[in-house]
Amino acid sequence: MVMEVENTIQMNIGDGESSYASNSYLQEIAIRKTLQVLQHTIKGMVNLETAFSKCFVLADLGCGTGTNTLMLASMVIDIVMELCKENNYKAPQFQVCLNDLFGNDFNSIFQLLPKFSANVKKEKGDIFGSCFVSAIPGSFYGRLFPDESLHLVHASYAVHWLSQVPEGIENNKANIYMAKTSPPNVLEAYGKQFHTDFIKFLELRAKEVVRGGCMVLTFLGRSSADPTSDEGCRHLELLSQSLLDMVKEGLVEESYINSFNIPHYTPCEDEVRKAIHKEGSFFLDTFDVFQGNWDPYDTDYTNMVDPNEQISHIHGKNCAKVVRAVSEPMLKSHFGNSINIDVLFQKFQMRVAEDLAKKKTRYFNIVISLSRN
Repeated sequence: MVMEVENTIQMNIGDGESSYASNSYLQEIAIRKTLQVLQHTIKGMVNLETAFSKCFVLADLGCGTGTNTLMLASMVIDIVMELCKENNYKAPQFQVCLNDLFGNDFNSIFQLLPKFSANVKKEKGDIFGSCFVSAIPGSFYGRLFPDESLHLVHASYAVHWLSQVPEGIENNKANIYMAKTSPPNVLEAYGKQFHTDFIKFLELRAKEVVRGGCMVLTFLGRSSADPTSDEGCRHLELLSQSLLDMVKEGLVEESYINSFNIPHYTPCEDEVRKAIHKEGSFFLDTFDVFQGNWDPYDTDYTNMVDPNEQISHIHGKNCAKVVRAVSEPMLKSHFGNSINIDVLFQKFQMRVAEDLAKKKTRYFNIVISLSRN
């Protein structure tokens, strides 16, 4: 991963109003939605002797910060323990390896560990062995673990981040990502970068996962072959428009926007399947999709528009908080002191509210489970 990207793709740290820890309910929902896939995947590993007789090793890649990280570990422990009970196995020890880039707020996770350990021991009692938690900082586009050392790899909302901004997209003027106004070469460059990165990700994990071990990956994608479809990039188009609003008001220079592109890609099913088939180390066991509202607190999935202005502004505010928690460090790294982040996300909030009043665009999520050949 290019060092500049390694240093800028990170979540807002701490536990303040704009922090990732305080605005990661969208990601929590995505993790909970994958519970059935996790159960099915781990059940398929029940005869894997090294996993269920000694120490079950879980790697959570792009773990982020906050309670979601340890929630995933708890889910996996629950599933393994239940399977051991059903099959009259002695419970294994657990090793949980938390991975993210060097700028991740690992300290906040460490502070949650005493409570996490106490809760696990209280719930599981004497039958529970031990759980060892460690942090493994670094890019998952490089090696992270010894050969054949992992039983289960999990990554949620991580692999849609690219290793670098695609090359040759300097002509993507007035856009910060793929958009309907992007030239064809920009769309092609983004798709090529994802293909290269995802194959690299699979190659590296193939070395680290034991034979018969599995991966469960959840990431943003799209249902359409069109890379500029609303479900894949509309929220980032609105962020681009918010930046351009600031240019018109003389609040930021246009050259900053023209030189800024987000290293992110939302693939369609065909792109994912082709990469897995080409790399060849994993068998695709499950391919599921689910949708989620931009505002994770919006549970009304029947109305395709927001019924009144007040509600759309609430949803706009909640959506803006989610996007800000993830993108603010990247924006600050590029724009520096030349931009007022508060003003930008006030404008973005208004843009989102106006958009949701016309049509409720939703995130399209892909969840896959893979087993090592």
